[in-house]
Amino acid sequence: MDLAPRLLGAVLTHETDEGRVAVRLAEVEAYGGVGEDPGSHAYRGMTRRNGVMFGEPGHLYAYFTYGMHVCLNLVTGHPGAASAVLLRGGTVVEGLELARSRRPGASDRDLARGPARLGLALGVPLSADGDDLLAAPYSLWLPSAPPVSARGPRTGVSGAGGGADFAWRFWLPDDPGVSAYRRHRRAVG
Repeated sequence: MDLAPRLLGAVLTHETDEGRVAVRLAEVEAYGGVGEDPGSHAYRGMTRRNGVMFGEPGHLYAYFTYGMHVCLNLVTGHPGAASAVLLRGGTVVEGLELARSRRPGASDRDLARGPARLGLALGVPLSADGDDLLAAPYSLWLPSAPPVSARGPRTGVSGAGGGADFAWRFWLPDDPGVSAYRRHRRAVG
């Protein structure tokens, strides 16, 4: 969890055959491990889906959500102890035209604003799950000094793992790459 706010202002770059896109991170959420964090994919233990979270730090935990979106996480724990940071939002700082082609009709502000949009703008597929984010075709540059950040409840996480129990969402105040906060809503009916 300590690493999460240090990722704010970091620049994540992904190079593909189409070209290169870089995003400056403006919003992240931390997730803990087995039995610790009910909002985490690792809460109930290791599965085929979340196995990367139990691996080497610096690797990508990519998962499919809502049947159409790929979300990206940076694994941050020690091998065997799951934890990861969801890359929630940012601003495209390189490869703007390529990012626009991947998200037709989106405003420049919205290209990487939100976890699914960020993955799409970078062109990272689900098959990248387990990739080393510190090696080609990626690069991750951390700022030399931690920026001033805000902290609050995670977005859309219900039950004991959400809200004030786990105020593990961090963002750069007034940054256009920060997504709108949405409290989890219970389904009616």
